[in-house]
Amino acid sequence: MLKINEKHKKYDLCMTFWLSLFVIFGLNIHIMATIKVLLHPKSDGLGGKIFRVAIRVTKDRKQNYLYLTNLNSIDEWDDQARVVTSENPKHHQLNRLIRKKFDSIEDLILEYEATKKSFTARQIIDEIKGVTETVTFFQVADEHVKNLRKAKKHNRAISDNSKVNSFLEFTGNENLTFNEIDETLLNRFKYHLQAKETVSERSIMNILILIRLLYNRAIKMGVVDRKYYPFGTDKIRIKLPETLKIGLDESEIRRIENLDLQEGTTIAHTRNVFLFSFYLAGIRIADVLKMKWSDIKQDRLYYKMGKNNKVVSIKLPEKVISILEIYRKDQKKGNDYIFPELKNANAKDARDMYAKIKTATKKFNNNLSDIAELAEIDKKITNHIARHSFGNIAGDKVPLQMLQKLYRHGHLTTTIGYQGNFIHKDTDDALEKILNF
Repeated sequence: MLKINEKHKKYDLCMTFWLSLFVIFGLNIHIMATIKVLLHPKSDGLGGKIFRVAIRVTKDRKQNYLYLTNLNSIDEWDDQARVVTSENPKHHQLNRLIRKKFDSIEDLILEYEATKKSFTARQIIDEIKGVTETVTFFQVADEHVKNLRKAKKHNRAISDNSKVNSFLEFTGNENLTFNEIDETLLNRFKYHLQAKETVSERSIMNILILIRLLYNRAIKMGVVDRKYYPFGTDKIRIKLPETLKIGLDESEIRRIENLDLQEGTTIAHTRNVFLFSFYLAGIRIADVLKMKWSDIKQDRLYYKMGKNNKVVSIKLPEKVISILEIYRKDQKKGNDYIFPELKNANAKDARDMYAKIKTATKKFNNNLSDIAELAEIDKKITNHIARHSFGNIAGDKVPLQMLQKLYRHGHLTTTIGYQGNFIHKDTDDALEKILNF
């Protein structure tokens, strides 16, 4: 059986012969493609190296690689014979794979040369991989982000685009195919992010969730075979870390309510928006700012949640009506916004709406830090804390089914999981009983 290094020697002799003729006679024709099996080391981003066995195709001075497998150490490779050594327990299978792919590439090049068809090294590698694999991960990711923008989901589009860019920055390969995204690569990516110390574990998991989503989409598209899927029980497992949700208690809410703030000031406006959200079971800040006077009919609020498009109808508490009276004097027409942040926004431009909501949210959060200091509250207060505060005060006072409606959750299990962050009475009592000796 012909060894790979023997084939390569023949190629070298052949190339030397033809190159000599080209130089001597000045022949103006394309140089034949060359094939080489080699070990292609790459930094793993953590100070070590990955040893990748590859077949390199060179045509017109341009190179492209077909990566076949990763080795654990350089000792598993014989650079002279260009084969995997017996140091690797699967060396027989891997060498058969190398020979098979080498022969396929050689046959394809000879076919192109015989028919005098032009081709590139990239075309050869793509054809060996299979037509479906020419669609890259980042092409699918780009299409995903574009679709989000078309659907006017700019918040998620920006977030997902940032996640994709972090993966691109790590791999440095715009042409990354799905079957190249294996457990080894994803684990190295995870360790790379953890080493930064500025990326939370939840953020890392969210990036992996996006990669998994795009991989599943590629499988449905026929871009990659499911056998390459790197996620699952015995592979990459995604587990979101538990987050600590801390809300304000009744006394802290009363302290905010009782602050002596002059109406018309920025800090008083911030308090109004925060309490408006809290009084209505923690409506998200984006939904609060999008509310219009036309959404109020006979002391009831009707609106559609931005997160899940659920239509909500809720009776306005007296405390909310009192806040509305402060802003009613600025009402211009029925479809005017209740709060001023979006009055000059272009409602038909989702990007403009998103930008103004983001700016307002940042401003409110800065002001809420001042409010916490004035109210002598040692907890960090943000707009979203209004939602946590409602959950904390609600506790187990009302049935979970009712809280599900107030929170606008699609599933009761979501409410159970969320409210579990704030119900501590049973565990507190149990601990007290155990330690009461």
